[in-house]
Amino acid sequence: MTLKSLLLGGSFALALASGAQAEDKVIHMINCGDNTGAGIPIQEKLISDWEAANPGFKVEVEFVPWGQCQEKSTTLASAGNPPAVAYMGSRTLKQLAANDLIIPVDMTEEEKATYAAPILGTITANGKQWGLPRAFSTKALYWNKDLFKEAGLDPETPPKTWDEMYNAAKAVKEKTDADGFGLAAASFDNTMHQFMNYVYTNGGEVINADGEIVFNSPNNVEALAFYGKMAEVSQPGPVAYDRAKLRPLFSEGKIGMFISGPWERVRVKDVNWGVAPLPHGPSGGAGTLLITDSLAVFKGSGVEEQALTLAKLLTNPENQMAFEIAEGYTPLRDMPQVQEILKEDPTWKAFLDAIPTGGPEPFVTDYVGLQDTINEAVQGVVLGEIEAAEAVEVAAEQLEEFK
Repeated sequence: MTLKSLLLGGSFALALASGAQAEDKVIHMINCGDNTGAGIPIQEKLISDWEAANPGFKVEVEFVPWGQCQEKSTTLASAGNPPAVAYMGSRTLKQLAANDLIIPVDMTEEEKATYAAPILGTITANGKQWGLPRAFSTKALYWNKDLFKEAGLDPETPPKTWDEMYNAAKAVKEKTDADGFGLAAASFDNTMHQFMNYVYTNGGEVINADGEIVFNSPNNVEALAFYGKMAEVSQPGPVAYDRAKLRPLFSEGKIGMFISGPWERVRVKDVNWGVAPLPHGPSGGAGTLLITDSLAVFKGSGVEEQALTLAKLLTNPENQMAFEIAEGYTPLRDMPQVQEILKEDPTWKAFLDAIPTGGPEPFVTDYVGLQDTINEAVQGVVLGEIEAAEAVEVAAEQLEEFK
């Protein structure tokens, strides 16, 4: 055999090997955060199982920091090079759908029935579902029992109404060295999220079932006015604080109460705390903002069908529950394991009980515009620059552009 034939033979073998690798179609999946979460090994095993059942396809998971991951997915899709599937805040789904960047998720009635109606509402627009919920949270009120006792309040009785919450915060502020309440009003998305808790506990909405902007309702005027009133008994300068900055204040005994999600249960430090349902306003009742993050299947990857089956595998009831238990997320579905979780840790009760009466993030075609508009209204009232009624009216006019 000549050297030339050896070289040709080697080149042919290399070409065959390259061709074999090229046959594997890549499922590019963007995952927010890093690969250190307790649920990641569960996800990796499921992906491996999916690959074994789908020869010719290879899943490549790219972990992108939270601050950039959703923007990266959208940018890639807008440039014509979309990921196959990506972790997205459900609030972005309507905008992505309106721009023809994602495909609807064809859910059977049986699949829909596994979710509580309010949760299904977080991914539904124009009668279609646009994502598969992957992470979920409700909100509740944390209170410092020792500060309550020091202020002459019953440490085992949390406030149930807005008036009771204000009066308790006022007592803590006047009778202890702490501020009464932790209030978020920074230019950040969770300021709008925090305010939506007041909207939903006072019977308000941003957009009604007919797609009409109803932000300028008496319910929302009351909610915004009360949010501004809570600034009187909160930490100084609430416009400098987003929700995450309130936890250290609570952990250090510097505020008597704050509103947040179930993750705080394992993050607050040596504080004698309790957690209770959100207090409600004069025109409402039980409520909370329901936030879901979802797996969205992008259009134009060439592997949409396979990406959808992968996303459905990762989020089916059994697999999703295992992932949630590992990660410490609020369970998306009412399965037998939920009662086991509650029995082991009763502090879950306030978050689980809130699901049936919760409301979704408003579904709009410009989420950033929505967020900025509501944040400006909140900040204007908190700073005393505008009355709640006027702020709500101005915001409602602006929101018409984003529905």
